Amino acid sequence: MATKYRELVEEMLATAGIQVDGKRPFDIQIKNEDFFRRFMKDGTLGLGESYIEGWWECDSLDEMFARLVQTNLLEVYKNRLLLIFYYLRARLSNVGRKSQAFEIGKRHYDLGNDLFQCMLDKRMVYSCAYWEGAENLDQAQEKKLDLICRKLDIQPGMKILDLGCGWGSFIKYAAERHGVKAVGITVSEEQVKLGKEICAGLPVEIRLQDYRDVEGKFDCVVAIGMIEHVNYKNYKKFFKLISNFLTDNGMFLLQTIGLNKTLLEPDPWFEKYIFPNSMLPSIKLIGESIEDLFVMEDWQNFGTDYDKTLIAWHQNFLNNWEKLKNNYSDRFFRMWKYYLLMCAGLFRGRFVQLWQVVLSKKGIPEGYHRNIH
Repeated sequence: MATKYRELVEEMLATAGIQVDGKRPFDIQIKNEDFFRRFMKDGTLGLGESYIEGWWECDSLDEMFARLVQTNLLEVYKNRLLLIFYYLRARLSNVGRKSQAFEIGKRHYDLGNDLFQCMLDKRMVYSCAYWEGAENLDQAQEKKLDLICRKLDIQPGMKILDLGCGWGSFIKYAAERHGVKAVGITVSEEQVKLGKEICAGLPVEIRLQDYRDVEGKFDCVVAIGMIEHVNYKNYKKFFKLISNFLTDNGMFLLQTIGLNKTLLEPDPWFEKYIFPNSMLPSIKLIGESIEDLFVMEDWQNFGTDYDKTLIAWHQNFLNNWEKLKNNYSDRFFRMWKYYLLMCAGLFRGRFVQLWQVVLSKKGIPEGYHRNIH
């Protein structure tokens, strides 16, 4: 039976041009023969867990995953029982409910500010950078922040709300460069602690708060990499709240990772190890949720830029591991490496996208024609 499992996996990988124990960087090197049975039994969860445990190696995980998604193999070899469980959970419960809002903060964003300081750019932007004309990560993230300000036509004196503000990178940039006042909210205690230090002396307030508890009116609202934690059952309420937050002439910018097709269940490995209670939206889910609330002014996709961003984060992580390893285990090292490089491969293979969507509350009378791209 063990031989049969190996044959099945070898045949499956071959369709993506990947060889077992081959010599190319994207080929997989087997260290434990039990890998084959585990992968066939547990699908993508088993694939990720067995990597963390050192059962297999690959010199270029990112390229391996790009090849796997281009042939749809990750979708085919998911654990069906787990997918049924997550699908039923998505249908029967609301994992984005308010009582669970802070779990993602505790389990992911509170891992340690030292980790993110070593991995991210100097402004600590934990979302996709914009690489057009940029030579490095710092420049690419600043270009992304500038792009958002231009898309929203940010002007001095405006009041801005940042939902899921992280360490305050965007509102700090907008306050310094454009003279705005801003409120940022996050569900991470560690982000609030460091964010307040980073933004000290600016007209910027960073709060530990769920988006459903925000009050007030704002000229612009942004959600940069935040809706992934909202859950589709809450999308309509989420967008209604944003409409209520905005002044009549206000605009909202949504930046999100997006799926090419609607999937309500998460990947089991990501759910367990990286982003609990999270899901990615599709065009359909967003479109249905903004009907009768907004005018869609602009929709830009620069998903391939996330590949470059993740590779830069991974390189920073590797370069700084000596500083981090006393606080994080070797198992964490393999898990985090797998997370970053798998995601890079998913974007490279165009399995997932990165969207910036600009919505106006009433429609811009003269039209949205600024030279922003």
